[in-house]
Amino acid sequence: MKTLMIAAPMITAAVIAYGVAAHAQTAAKADPVKVDPKHYKVEFENESVRVLRISYGPGEKSVMHSHPNAVAVFLADGNSRMTTPDGKSQDMPIKAGAAQWTPAGTHLPQNIGDKPFQLVLVEMKK
Repeated sequence: MKTLMIAAPMITAAVIAYGVAAHAQTAAKADPVKVDPKHYKVEFENESVRVLRISYGPGEKSVMHSHPNAVAVFLADGNSRMTTPDGKSQDMPIKAGAAQWTPAGTHLPQNIGDKPFQLVLVEMKK
């Protein structure tokens, strides 16, 4: 009986740790189109690229998700906050017409501005 009482907390801790790790891994591979269809729409896709239209209203935020290497083209001015899985965040001003390279990664974006903004994201598949 003592063995069971000692083993139960250890088993519980192991199950919790496994669940946390599995959740982190799932978020790291989460496709934004599947986990946040309100903000992400596929405009075009072939074997080389996937083109997403991304739209956020004022104050809206997404869920943690991932993208491969991509090029972002901003269609409106705005302010965004990108939070990474480690909890760190970075605020970024957005200028309409600007284009930037975005390396593969996982993040949770939020529109911290008072106006909606849109961008087109061209994800590289190869």
